[in-house]
Amino acid sequence: MFNSLTGIITEKSVQKICLDTHGIEWEILCPDTSIQSLPPVGETGRVYTWLQHTDALMNLYGFVSAGERSLFFDLLKVDGIGPKGALKIMGSVSSVQLVKILDEGNLDALQKVPGVGKKTAAKMLLQLKGKLTLSEDRGGAVPAAAAKSPYADVIGALVDMGHDKHSAEQTIARLVEELSKDEAFSALSQSQREDQLFRKALVEMAR
Repeated sequence: MFNSLTGIITEKSVQKICLDTHGIEWEILCPDTSIQSLPPVGETGRVYTWLQHTDALMNLYGFVSAGERSLFFDLLKVDGIGPKGALKIMGSVSSVQLVKILDEGNLDALQKVPGVGKKTAAKMLLQLKGKLTLSEDRGGAVPAAAAKSPYADVIGALVDMGHDKHSAEQTIARLVEELSKDEAFSALSQSQREDQLFRKALVEMAR
């Protein structure tokens, strides 16, 4: 399956763009925030895609980055949020704002996002709080705690496995402090240190 499409943007409208790739014009559903970030009509743009294909319909969704597409997939994990619902949510609030709201457990702010009611907001907090980690690819911003850590990749890997982000950050920070006193650990390469930290963190967080 194709990962992305690059072509001339021929149309921009609400939650939709059209993209011409060598004579084939694609209709692509996009969050309004993505559409605003894309080049103007008549210029070349690239969108990262996902094809929804069922017996009843076929829709092509597009995103300004692979990270934004990953956020879309995260939203789809929440019971009651379908592709168009996720698109509406992402088009109403930036990725950075959404992660901040979820991390803070701010139910009131989440309910104010168009397309999110009280029940859906509660489900989002239950499913996603502490599990969304932004990267430069994901939304153009990195949370402060992750940006300061030289082991952000290890933290991200732990989050991808379902661990709470804050717990992962705290565990890694504690392990780094402990292991920094070990000359053998300090002598390792960055990748070797990351591997050792990841293994130790898995054991710690499984308790």
